[in-house]
Amino acid sequence: QVQLVESGGGLVQGGGSLRLSCAASGNIFSINTMGWYRQAPGKQRELVAIITSGGTTNYVDSVKGRFAISRDNAKNTVYLQMNSLKPEDTAVYYCNAFTAGLHTYWGQGTQVTVSS
Repeated sequence: QVQLVESGGGLVQGGGSLRLSCAASGNIFSINTMGWYRQAPGKQRELVAIITSGGTTNYVDSVKGRFAISRDNAKNTVYLQMNSLKPEDTAVYYCNAFTAGLHTYWGQGTQVTVSS
């Protein structure tokens, strides 16, 4: 089992920045890929960014150049630095972990609201 706890969401003006954190606990050695997803009201959950255990990253096109995902293995934490935020970035952001045993775990979500 893996437990994920997100923090760092909030309300920010357009053009501002936020940093989300996701602390993992439990069977952390089984984790391969970690990522951030988001779900806006009335929309499906979408992948925002992922990072592999080797540090390879990938982003959805809409956040490339603005968001950066990073991983601190010593702290078992993954971060999402979000810059130049836009109102369309408003959503609940979820941390995700994918393990070697092909299990997927989710955090409880953190709200990000960007005002225009």
